[in-house]
Amino acid sequence: MNINVIALFPEVIKSSLVGVTGKAFENEKAKLNLVDLKDFSTNSYGSVDDSPYGGGEGMVMCIEPLEKALRSICSTGKVVNLSPQGKIFNHKKAIELSLLENITFICGRYEGIDQRFIDSYVDEEISIGDFVLSGGEIAASVIIDSMLRNLPGVIGNQDSVNKDSHSHGKLKGYSFTKPATYNNQEVPEVLTSGDHEKIANWKLANSLWVTKQKRPDLFEQLQLSEKEMILLRDYESGKLS
Repeated sequence: MNINVIALFPEVIKSSLVGVTGKAFENEKAKLNLVDLKDFSTNSYGSVDDSPYGGGEGMVMCIEPLEKALRSICSTGKVVNLSPQGKIFNHKKAIELSLLENITFICGRYEGIDQRFIDSYVDEEISIGDFVLSGGEIAASVIIDSMLRNLPGVIGNQDSVNKDSHSHGKLKGYSFTKPATYNNQEVPEVLTSGDHEKIANWKLANSLWVTKQKRPDLFEQLQLSEKEMILLRDYESGKLS
């Protein structure tokens, strides 16, 4: 997978992609091409923005440097503008984007970018949430990290990806590790029983319960099987503890 990013501050992206995602690039599971928009300034001041037509607050990123930066990329693939006006990013979209061979992210700043660039070159606009950031670099890092986790071989244990929160429309349940007792708090007995079937049933029921409690909006979208409904009922009644 080839990931291109056009940004005013590409160093923000480079510094954030460490750990698992950093190894994905080191192991050539994906390639990252950071394009510094400042290198494509069309004036002697080195700026890439100007005041908006019609007046208003702030500055707008100009179409010419954006166009030149985009044309400097050999294989742009899908062009995504990171904007608060875009559709909200989610796990389904992360999987969808991870299947692409080439993708290019445009990181806006200031009051946004010239609409003519969006109309001419952008395939999709994406937002990571209903809030405003100083620029698209952080949003790009978030999306790239989420995408890379879905590439085969990036995560050592693929089951970890398959069982992550949102992987099947529900949240991941509770996690515990040693010691079994801490400050009079016990790990659920079933998890130390060694009974794999009971453990699997408890984890499924716990996942459903956590989703119901913390994200009722997600829970309402689930189509529970008869087994899942019984397990959730037994969990809520204490039969699976």
